[in-house]
Amino acid sequence: MAILVLGINHKTATVALREKVSFDDDKRQLALQQLQSELAESAVIVSTCNRTEIYLHNRHISPQEDNEQNQQWLQQIKSWFAQLHQITEEELQRSIYIQQNQQCVTHLMRVACGLDSLILGEPQILGQVKQAFQFSENFYQQQHSAISTELSRLFQKTFSTAKRVRTETEIGGSAVSVAYAACSLARQIFDSFKRLRILLVGAGETIELVSRHLFQHGAKHIMIANRTIANAEALAARVGGQMDILSLDQLQQGLNLADIVITSTGSPNILITQEMIKAAQKQRRFDPMLIVDIAVPRDVEDKVSELESVYHYSVDDLQNIIQHNMQQREQASIEAENIIQEECADFFVWLKLHQSSSLIKNYRQQAEQIRLELLEKALTSLQQGTDSEKVMQELSYKLMNRLLHTPTQVMQQLVKAGETKSLQLFSKSLGLSDNEQQEE
Repeated sequence: MAILVLGINHKTATVALREKVSFDDDKRQLALQQLQSELAESAVIVSTCNRTEIYLHNRHISPQEDNEQNQQWLQQIKSWFAQLHQITEEELQRSIYIQQNQQCVTHLMRVACGLDSLILGEPQILGQVKQAFQFSENFYQQQHSAISTELSRLFQKTFSTAKRVRTETEIGGSAVSVAYAACSLARQIFDSFKRLRILLVGAGETIELVSRHLFQHGAKHIMIANRTIANAEALAARVGGQMDILSLDQLQQGLNLADIVITSTGSPNILITQEMIKAAQKQRRFDPMLIVDIAVPRDVEDKVSELESVYHYSVDDLQNIIQHNMQQREQASIEAENIIQEECADFFVWLKLHQSSSLIKNYRQQAEQIRLELLEKALTSLQQGTDSEKVMQELSYKLMNRLLHTPTQVMQQLVKAGETKSLQLFSKSLGLSDNEQQEE
């Protein structure tokens, strides 16, 4: 049995190549159909902007990576992947990574815990892995089938591992992006966003991320001031929250209402001066005001920091916070790696038990087949008038011989090979004591 991941990510491939090998839902469904019929019993495809990974399980492939059958299977997977995405195998070979069995399990757990992400510890990847697993589950159900027990167990174990890492470490406990750091800072100063008026200046990617974080944490009253009204309206539509749109000519009006100001524009000039904040504070009766300037060059005049009841932070202040938080995450990642090693080992204990239970099941089925065969012969003899005691004696004798034939052969082979320890272990499994072995 083999479990394998074939992948491309931000560390190994350019954006252009990552775009080529990404999966939308239609392509993902086609891939699962092709894999099921040709290469794997089950598969899960994870596809994000930073990575594409295909997890495969095939119980008919040798787990030994240097095995010829395993190597042929691997080549077939690479050829299929290249053909599906219409790229050359040479182009693919330069950028892919392939891991099997224990390395594959460890890799999946690291990915789901955010340890392999562009931003260490980011939580979004876990949701993306869960969505990928759910997609495969739905696909196989539509095929009146199911994800293999082994692959399903691996992903469920991965999800519980990620939950444990989030609970027992600080891997996701502190902000490491400018947008999230700005929101975290605001949450430290104000208990709740629900009654606060928040002014966002700009309509770029950073402000969009800020707005999403604010809504997620309960913000109800958000204004956006931007030079181009259409861009601000488009941002509001993408985020999906209710926002008041202002032009930069209305910036003072927004400042007069705002408890929190977060600004990130591409303006080469100062947009918010000390005089503007003084005027706003008079209108606001000098209630506390937080201003976070994450623009480069700055949008807010430095002298704003001199005003009472105004908390003014620049992008440099946030970078210091982020650097400190990243150090905390790196320390937490060491703890997370230890948890992953524990959970990986636990998964392989389960896998061995699962495989042995299948072996036991097959052995018992074999014994049952022998029993039924001999019983049928015995019943036939009784119907033909053969003495019942003779039939029972013959049945018990033949049953004993048939059931003991294979174990007896194994013991003889171990004796001939001089495998003393193996013989002792096998004898114990048959319930024979050391004394009984010596007498024999």
